[in-house]
Amino acid sequence: MKLRQFALVPALLVSLFQPAAQAQENVLNLYSARHYQTDEALYANFTKQTGIKINRIEAKEDELLERIRNEGAQSPADVFITVDATRLAKADELGLFAPVKSKLLEQRVPAHLRSPDWFAFSTRARVIIYNKAAIKPEDVKSYEDLANPKLKGQVCSRSGAHPYNLSLLAAMVSHHGERKAEEWAKGVVANFARAPKGGDTDQIKAVAAGECGVAISNSYYFARMMRSTKPEDRKVVEALGVAWPNQQTTGTHINISGGGMLKHAPHKEAAVKFLEYLASDDAQRYFADGNNEWPVVASVKTENPALAALGNFKADTLSIPAMAKNVVTAQKIADRAGWK
Repeated sequence: MKLRQFALVPALLVSLFQPAAQAQENVLNLYSARHYQTDEALYANFTKQTGIKINRIEAKEDELLERIRNEGAQSPADVFITVDATRLAKADELGLFAPVKSKLLEQRVPAHLRSPDWFAFSTRARVIIYNKAAIKPEDVKSYEDLANPKLKGQVCSRSGAHPYNLSLLAAMVSHHGERKAEEWAKGVVANFARAPKGGDTDQIKAVAAGECGVAISNSYYFARMMRSTKPEDRKVVEALGVAWPNQQTTGTHINISGGGMLKHAPHKEAAVKFLEYLASDDAQRYFADGNNEWPVVASVKTENPALAALGNFKADTLSIPAMAKNVVTAQKIADRAGWK
């Protein structure tokens, strides 16, 4: 009798621990460098659809990457998401991602917007904002125009070391080579109206105020102001025009928001489900309607009045992973050009 009771103990222990193990698999630990309130609905919808609870840590990209490195094989993180290809490429170079095999992701995310280790889930364009009273649209048809002496003292920009500008510079290297990209960067710097400072929204406001004639900005910053109900924002928008650069050549430079599964992810099945969810119609609409970004899935229909008003444009189809490999070169160019 005693032997029988003893034999039942292992089975009892298994039955006791099985629910706990299953519950543990119903969790996703997300490290996110996206800081948009609209993403709350995105995550809540995933949990509603799958029953998987999301535990989220938000911080700046470098802080999260350092944390993942320090945690090593003991890291609880399953997925890392961020904005800009330069940051995804950095995580890739550090060997933090694990390859993901998913037919769904391969079908829905265009090849130039993914690598074997990470995927883009939304795009944003790097557009030229100009003051309609001071600048003619024909003078800002391309990024190359920003280096034209005709715009001397007219260009506002955020730091050349910022990933948004480094990605654009990396794209210029991809298209034109390092020498021409550096000539362009020096020409842009020579046309500065002021030393680089602030973010993209600050550049937009400076152009509207007449402090400069043109600026480079990510499209969603301007779209956000277009949707604003604040009178001061409406006044800014009314003074400005948006130019889609390089429509006759390479197309307008785009960047991404994306993510991947981490190498030591304890909940790999949940991680893949989450990445696949981000490419779903529902999630793609959240990116577009909630944060004024474009879906990567071309078939998704959005209801964002600002994006509709901005209209269609030819986007650069340069491979984002390939472009990201030129970021180190881009940083050297920015330093040599004095784009601080």
